[in-house]
Amino acid sequence: MTSPRRARESSSPAARRKSLSGRIDGGARGNPGPAGIGVLLEEEGGARDEYYAFLGTTTNNVAEYAALLVLAVRSLKRGATELIIHSDSELLVKQMEGIYRVKSPRLQVLHAAARRLLARIPRVTLRHVPREENRDADRLANRAMDERSSSEPLPGEVAALVGAGQQGAFSFGEGG
Repeated sequence: MTSPRRARESSSPAARRKSLSGRIDGGARGNPGPAGIGVLLEEEGGARDEYYAFLGTTTNNVAEYAALLVLAVRSLKRGATELIIHSDSELLVKQMEGIYRVKSPRLQVLHAAARRLLARIPRVTLRHVPREENRDADRLANRAMDERSSSEPLPGEVAALVGAGQQGAFSFGEGG
């Protein structure tokens, strides 16, 4: 999704552009099955943040959206004004761009939450990339599934959305 919104121009230091690039991947073995996500976040200066999380049993599509949500949360915490997202999930990218409909009620909740979070970043671009170009995020997702572990806990709002019986518990409103 290429946002028509532009970063607000200002000479104040707080309004400086903070450009981030992210690679995301989610997977499930068995679909549904043991699932994990991988998120790689890079800043213009070269700082790199790797994150992986085991989700328990869920579907591949839920895992893909969980990775997108984690990337959005982590980008907002870093003050992103521009975010380029790379994903090998054609479904996720085309749903976020509005090209494909989101039919599943469960995915509708995750899709809406992702749109609300990403709307808080002035400039967002989503790119569908071949799997070969997403190896680092794929490696992290596989690590989560292989080890059934996480590099750190899921952000609370994401855990609530992907957790059993708690879909939609957080609104991802303007306050946080």
